[in-house]
Amino acid sequence: MEKLPGEPVRSERSGRLGIITLDRPRRCNALDVEMAQSLRAAALALARDEGIGAIVIRGSGGAFCAGVDLGYVRQGGDERDLAYLQPAPGDGAPGLRHAAVFKQTLEYLASTISEIRRAPKPVIAGVDGVAAAGGLGLALCCDLVVASQRSHFEWAYQKTALSGAEGITFFLPRLVGLRRALDLALLAPRLDAPRALRMGLVSEVWPDDRFEDELLALGRRLAEGPTAAYARTKALLESAVGGDWLEQHLGDEIAKLVESAGSVEFAEGLERFFERAG
Repeated sequence: MEKLPGEPVRSERSGRLGIITLDRPRRCNALDVEMAQSLRAAALALARDEGIGAIVIRGSGGAFCAGVDLGYVRQGGDERDLAYLQPAPGDGAPGLRHAAVFKQTLEYLASTISEIRRAPKPVIAGVDGVAAAGGLGLALCCDLVVASQRSHFEWAYQKTALSGAEGITFFLPRLVGLRRALDLALLAPRLDAPRALRMGLVSEVWPDDRFEDELLALGRRLAEGPTAAYARTKALLESAVGGDWLEQHLGDEIAKLVESAGSVEFAEGLERFFERAG
């Protein structure tokens, strides 16, 4: 599959604030293997940099993240990305290949999510636009989620007959309770930013024209705060909600989603998804 030009993830520093920008706007910042690798590297570097007091993760082009790139999955990924698999999935086994592409991409994302949760500093998701499927999971794994007025949030996995992954089935019931998590997963409503705020998925909603300034101001405020105290508080709260189980749960999510991705149900759902997309 042809790679899009440019770096898919940008990482920068503004004083003690680290900023990660998902920069693949033609795909709504959806992740292929290369982008997942780049995101993991950027998150790890900033999380372990003692000169950084807080991290902002945001998207470009009017989207936060639409999860794993289904176009990339549909085309079978890239031979170079899948060369580590033994035996390598062949062209004659599309279900196996779909599953393999998902597995490798999700493994990098799971590592990124673990790094965010362990980071001894606050991590803020700045959602401006769509956060769907794995993009919603990536947002929810952050310590704070703030959104522009135009943003929306969606489970979206049901569109292609997939189970939830990217930490979403771990964080969602902890944030909104089991009953409401089931509502979101099974009924899959598209939540606008005010409704997401009322449900507790979002900490703040700001007008679109002020969003960038407010996001960076919040990031700098936390970056200049008592980092060590934030780290201890974060560790205690993680322990209180069973954060020690996160890595095991991420592995379980990958296994279930890979099983779904290898099914006829997914293959049919994937084709319907692209038919609807035009």
